[in-house]
Parts: sequence; C-alpha cells; structure tokens
Amino acid sequence: MRSFEFPVEAGHIQEFKRAVGDHDATFDPDAVAPPTFMVAADRYDPDYDRRLRSDSPWPPVAPESGSGFHAGMVFEYHRHPKAGEVLTATVTEGEEWFKQGRRGGQLRFREIVTTFADTDGRPCVTARWINVRAANEVRE
Repeated sequence: MRSFEFPVEAGHIQEFKRAVGDHDATFDPDAVAPPTFMVAADRYDPDYDRRLRSDSPWPPVAPESGSGFHAGMVFEYHRHPKAGEVLTATVTEGEEWFKQGRRGGQLRFREIVTTFADTDGRPCVTARWINVRAANEVRE
C-alpha cells in the first residue's frame, strides 16, 4: 500500500476538459471534476513510471511490458471531486484471477485499486485499473 496527495486544481480541470474535446471549457474555480479526471492523479504519484521528472528525459523510457497490457479502468464515484480539494490517493493490490486465452495459454488479470479520499477521510472515488499478462510471465 502507498499513498500520495492529489490536488484537484481548477486549471487542471480546464486543461483536462479541453484535452478530451470540450474546447469551450473555461477556468472555473468551483468546477466539478469530469468523470475520467482521476487518471490525472498519475502526475502526482511519485512511483508512476511515466511521470514527468526534472531529472529525466521526456518522454520517459517505459519499462519493458512483455506481453502485458492494460485491459480496463473502472471508476466508482461516491461523490464528484471539486476544484480546490486535496485528495489522498491510497493505492492497493486488488483482486487477481486467471482465464484461459484463445491461443492456448493462461492469462493473469491483476487489479490495482486507488481510493481517493477527502480531508475527512471519506472516499470520493474508487478507481480500479486492470492489467493482463501471460500467467507464465514472472513479473511483479
């Protein structure tokens, strides 16, 4: 388990809205974060391997991914975060399960769960990131 802070900034919400196609998005100090905004927390996660760092080249060199891939993302909203809040993101291992692949091999599905809580410790959003790789690959 690990944690980091995620400031929900009005300007960041505006940039995110424009990046996903809302070209008329304006700066709103009372903005409510759009549904997929929580992926923007990666830039505040000190352990995120593609985070912009002043001591590393851009774009960063991603670690070898082997045969693994990102299979899905699920957001469970308890309430929508608002500009001006600072959320605490807590990252934990979720479920793990196996399925038979179409080409004869077994696939391992692993879930990473990030819970975003407000300053009172109440959850705002629970995000589930699902990775898949061949079950015989040893990579933690």
